[in-house]
Amino acid sequence: MNNPKNNRASSKRIFTVGMEGVASGAPYMVGSKLLQGWLSASNIPLPLIGLLPLAELPYTLKMFWAPLLDRWPIAWPDRRRGWILVAQLLLALVIGSMALLQPSTNPKALTAIGLVALSLAICSASQDIVVDAYRTDLLPEEERGAGAASASLGYRAAGLVISSGGFLLAGTYGWPAAFIAAAGIMLLVVPITITAPSVPPLSKPVTSLRQAIMGPAKEFLNRTGANKAPILLLLVLLYRWPDGLLNAMAIPFLSRNGFSEATIGLVQGAWGIGATILGTIVGGILFSYLGMNRSLWIFSAFGAVGNLSYWALAQFQGGTFALMLAAALENIGGGMVGAAFVALLMSLCNPRYSATQYALLSGVYALSRSLLSAPAGLVAERLGWSAFFLFSAAAAIPAFILLAYVAPWQEREARGAFDPTKDQI
Repeated sequence: MNNPKNNRASSKRIFTVGMEGVASGAPYMVGSKLLQGWLSASNIPLPLIGLLPLAELPYTLKMFWAPLLDRWPIAWPDRRRGWILVAQLLLALVIGSMALLQPSTNPKALTAIGLVALSLAICSASQDIVVDAYRTDLLPEEERGAGAASASLGYRAAGLVISSGGFLLAGTYGWPAAFIAAAGIMLLVVPITITAPSVPPLSKPVTSLRQAIMGPAKEFLNRTGANKAPILLLLVLLYRWPDGLLNAMAIPFLSRNGFSEATIGLVQGAWGIGATILGTIVGGILFSYLGMNRSLWIFSAFGAVGNLSYWALAQFQGGTFALMLAAALENIGGGMVGAAFVALLMSLCNPRYSATQYALLSGVYALSRSLLSAPAGLVAERLGWSAFFLFSAAAAIPAFILLAYVAPWQEREARGAFDPTKDQI
């Protein structure tokens, strides 16, 4: 019989990680979508707007200061929520300060905007480090799938609210109102952070900076073994490679094959986000029944179906209905794949080093979105659209080969996942 008290505690944990997902998604969308719209509306030259992605470098480099957050936790409310609380208050301050800026081509004004954008990215990336660590440390194994789904839903909900609601506010009341509202979203999460469930205390805390820097890699190698560690890292790198390839070329494909900007906007916007949310929910539910390993296999296969749906769209020159079906399959599969992938990353982290280990693992994954997906345009140009989408689906094959070794179908957890009963110093 289910224990109502345990069910309430579980529901609170799942709700909390969802709200922390909101807190992670909001500043990222402010720094990308809102900031781009604000500068464009202010007639800032395109070459200057094009420099904005440089301010997002902290998201890529966050692994270099993650050990500091493992080494020097803030004790209140607990070792993870202390830094989360500081980051959220700073983010509210930085986002709110954008309402005071005046975009212009004046070098001083542009420098001020650049510094604020950089500060936003640093605070946001730091928050991501501890939010990922908090989720990893808080959720027991059986809640990881639902927790990953909840975090993804929160992140995407924040993106939808900021990107849609922010522009509506800006159009009606001006850009300062949009930034103040976004800062308000951050402040709304603060009470939830303060009253959220606490992570368990560490029996073997990090006691030196050297341990915080060297310990995560040493512990990971000791736990997984010299043979499995490279294969696990390869799996992290390649598991979502089909996603990266498809995302890099989906809009150019649609644009060059006669679909209107309005249709592309609908499919990539509300329709795609809705399908992703559905896939995330379905993935979280199925994960609790299937377990880690079978979810990784089944969800990856469904994700490849989304790539094949674009092959069919290109091969048979489908219209709007076919596009919406293909986009639905792609985004539902992407939501399922994302839920399983986040759960995998959580399972590979030791709570003692979860901030650093999760940052490192997510950094490895980021390479598949950037480095491995960079040749997508060249491949599409050389092979043609139909063959390219077949190639993007076939990019799932290496992950299946790796899964057979480190996440066999008949086993529940990936080999090398953290086991607290076998933890070593």
